[in-house]
Amino acid sequence: MPIFQLSEELIFPPTQLADEDGLLAVGGDLSTERLLLAYQNGIFPWYNEGEPILWWTPNPRCVLFPSNFKVSKSLKQVIRKQKFNVTFDQSFSEVINSCKAITRKGQEGTWITQNVKKAYIALHHLGYAHSVEVWDETNTLVGGLYGLSMGSLFFGESMFSYESNASKVAMYYLVEKVKQWNFDLIDCQVHNQHLESLGASMVSRYEFEEYLKNGLNNKTYVNKWSEYDD
Repeated sequence: MPIFQLSEELIFPPTQLADEDGLLAVGGDLSTERLLLAYQNGIFPWYNEGEPILWWTPNPRCVLFPSNFKVSKSLKQVIRKQKFNVTFDQSFSEVINSCKAITRKGQEGTWITQNVKKAYIALHHLGYAHSVEVWDETNTLVGGLYGLSMGSLFFGESMFSYESNASKVAMYYLVEKVKQWNFDLIDCQVHNQHLESLGASMVSRYEFEEYLKNGLNNKTYVNKWSEYDD
């Protein structure tokens, strides 16, 4: 089946037309309007530098239900010792730059191109994209993550860690935050062993889109992310 070629029109094909790997469409742009439309339909961009924009909707989908988050003994100790200071939305650009720059095992380069970075920073300024920052005792950024919040769902995009457990600490505080607001799930997009170790699981595209439909009807907390109470 040929992959749908996007035009300037703000439209995506039905998600069930994606191929077996979840690739749905190619082309278009990373405008705020198109990105928001994509996420509202369970679609996200993922491509390498020099490629056209590729749009995905995997089946099955990797998600983390907040109540299923697994806190290991070592992570509990780190949290209890308060080794790190954690903030929200205090340094979004630095977080996405670190996610872009960090070397990942078995991966050449990064999908976070300059255009991707600009697009998500724009979403951050509009109150949709958010970051979690993890700082050491010298106030150096050593870990974090970023993603989008819409309705009662958080769409995770990328995380990084320069110190052991730093990205897990970011995830821990993200989970605690969305639990307070009764979020339905954190979208992890594509399965990997690290996410599975944290409690992520797989749901069908149909199930995910049901959560998406219901979650988008709930209140959006776009202006409250920097207000966090332990």
